Amino acid sequence: MEAVDILTRSLSKKVPIQGAMLQYHGRSDRHGQLICWGILFDLMLNSQVLRSHVEDGKVVFGINHTLTSFSPEKKKRLDLVLCRPKAGAPGPKKPRTLQSMATMEKYGIELSSEQQTMLDDLPVIKEGPVGSVLVALEAKACMTEHIKALPRLYDELNSSHQIVHGHSSQALSIGFFMVNAAEEFYSPTNQNKPGPNKHKQPHAMERAVAQVAGLPRRSHHTSQGFDGLGIVAVDMNNDGTSPCTLVSTSPAPAPDDVLHYDSMIQRMAHEYDSRFSMI
Repeated sequence: MEAVDILTRSLSKKVPIQGAMLQYHGRSDRHGQLICWGILFDLMLNSQVLRSHVEDGKVVFGINHTLTSFSPEKKKRLDLVLCRPKAGAPGPKKPRTLQSMATMEKYGIELSSEQQTMLDDLPVIKEGPVGSVLVALEAKACMTEHIKALPRLYDELNSSHQIVHGHSSQALSIGFFMVNAAEEFYSPTNQNKPGPNKHKQPHAMERAVAQVAGLPRRSHHTSQGFDGLGIVAVDMNNDGTSPCTLVSTSPAPAPDDVLHYDSMIQRMAHEYDSRFSMI
């Protein structure tokens, strides 16, 4: 799996965000798009069925797509969807691709030479008009003020799978959560507060991981919950010079945990291959 390595390396780099050179800004969607890009990259690497669908033009992706559920009728903007292209609908004038996004300065995606070769070898998946949704991804991050943010983050993630499955019980609803284990964090939104926010660690991280781990998950399309859920912990203080690094010790999910990132991708690929092989 490549996305976590790409994510931490990319967040270690400053890019233009809201008029400043920053690593991370909570009101920007840069980190969300980095996550979604990496998850799609890993899913393409791990699903032969998806690659064949892309080669045949059967599947496109949508970014920040507003999905309306059938029952109950609610709307939610989702970070990334994989879908059948909507027949007769105009697509973007300049559709993005997985490959073109890797070169855009606003994302600042940092690939190793090996990862670049992997990307070059993949079929080109394009942004397109959203038809029937096959996979929907909601990505959230909690980098500071963990306890204060948890109720909102839980509600936003929980409503995601409800709306996705209200749209289609067959669609895969995937949740991703990034949590910060750093003891300090420089927030660009602290205009009148000098210095970093202080975190009581590992307590803050433990609370955040436990909250997300409690989200409902499903093993059959007739039940409620996420079809895949992954948690990644990082150490990032966002001071503009210190790198963002992966945290693999507890309470971050262990490699054999169902909430580990690798487990999430393996489950996504298996479910996609078994559920959508005949589209």
